[in-house]
Amino acid sequence: MSRIGRAPITVPAGVKVEVAEGNVVTVTGKLGTLTRTFKPQLTITVEENTVHVTRPDDERENRSLHGLTRTLLHNMIVGVSEGYSKKLEIQGVGYKAEKQGNKLVLALGHSHPITFVEENGITYDVPNANTIVVKGISNEVVGQVAADIRSKRPPEPYLGKGVRYSGEKVRRKAGKAGKGK
Repeated sequence: MSRIGRAPITVPAGVKVEVAEGNVVTVTGKLGTLTRTFKPQLTITVEENTVHVTRPDDERENRSLHGLTRTLLHNMIVGVSEGYSKKLEIQGVGYKAEKQGNKLVLALGHSHPITFVEENGITYDVPNANTIVVKGISNEVVGQVAADIRSKRPPEPYLGKGVRYSGEKVRRKAGKAGKGK
């Protein structure tokens, strides 16, 4: 049996979990509301301050959905109570980020500035010109937006210039060996 799927989810104070018909789960907390529809073969029950996910049998699909459903529910509960954030670092001469109103403007060596607008509950924080913090209540959306920003100038292996996740290790290559005699 799935060890992750069996684990109960503790609902913190101030968070409300509702399960409607068709396994539509709505989680409401101090930071916002998230709604998601899960597969109908799984049973989601809410008892006082815990949520349990059970599966009907040990078929392969049900086993794989069991842990996934529990993890997605847990991410929703953590998102509306604490939120998620991803930190990105910019390295390279002339590369910088700045916030203009509700827009993130990036200068990454292209002929034009790259702009991202705050939407879908995502906010950007720019503590300095070389750091971007992407914040939101949905772990999935925060990760996707951070990946989109990184994809505009991924770190290159020779000089290490580009946008990288905080703590990401970039494998460096040696470059040209030089002219031999």
